[in-house]
Parts: sequence; structure tokens; C-alpha cells
Amino acid sequence: MRPTRRGVIVAALATVLTLTGCTSSGYPADPEGTLDEVSGGTLSVGVVHHPPYVDATGAEPSGSEVDLVRAFAEQIDADIAWTASGEEALMTGLESGAVDLVAGGLTDQTPWSSKASLTRSYAEDTGPDGSTVQLVLAVPLGENQLLGELERFLDEHHEGARP
Repeated sequence: MRPTRRGVIVAALATVLTLTGCTSSGYPADPEGTLDEVSGGTLSVGVVHHPPYVDATGAEPSGSEVDLVRAFAEQIDADIAWTASGEEALMTGLESGAVDLVAGGLTDQTPWSSKASLTRSYAEDTGPDGSTVQLVLAVPLGENQLLGELERFLDEHHEGARP
């Protein structure tokens, strides 16, 4: 007996619903489980010295993005392990899993967008040439649950803010 079109559609929907129910953490997911790992644990944050967003010259970093990251870590009940370095080293660290988030005056025009997932712009500022720049933070590629949680935080607390 040949299946009817309606029967095929019902079977396809049943399969999709069954598979959807099999995911415990919901969608979007973190293939590496970053958000689950850092929530209630330690968030490894790479910072690039780029005042006023990040000043990494002292024993503890400071600046507008450092304050932002601290507030996000508090929201997810995470301690922070800071790593100060250059952009290239930190973006490589995102790829390898050595850091979970990078801050340091990154803009939505960063050349690192193929190496990291960038948040939506959380603020704008004036660039060195007088143009308006859109500020972003970076997380590992594919860690969409972490990215989504960070963007929700940014939307709720800092949308349209200037550093």
C-alpha cells in the first residue's frame, strides 16, 4: 500500500517533534557545553588592552567592558579568570577553548569574525577617525547558547549605551 501525502506529513512532524523532545538543553545549543560549564563555575575571559573599554595594565583589568563582563558573570553565577593578551592570541584561545569570551573594544567590523561568534552591537562609540563604531564581544564559534545568553544580558542592561 502506498502512503498518502497526509500520512507522510504526519510521520515527518512526529519525527521532528520526537527529536526536538530529545534535546535536554533546548535550542540553541552549545556543542562544547560552554554555558553549562561556566554557569556556577569559572568564565575564562580574554581581555585586550584597549582603553577605555579595557585597561589591562593593573593587577586586575578595569574599564567599561570589564564592568560589563563582571555583571554578566554575576548573572550566571560565575567566577572570572582573566587573561590579558593580544587579539590574535585570544582569538586562537577562543578556537582552542582556552577562553570563553573576549573583550577589548572589538567592533562589528573586526577581521576576526571568521574565528569567533560576535554579539550583536551592544553600544556605539566614536572611532579614531571620527566615524561611529558598533561595539561587540566575542565567544567561541558555534557556542550559540552562550552567545544567546550574553546577547539577552546585553539587550536588557546595555542596549544603546556608550562606554
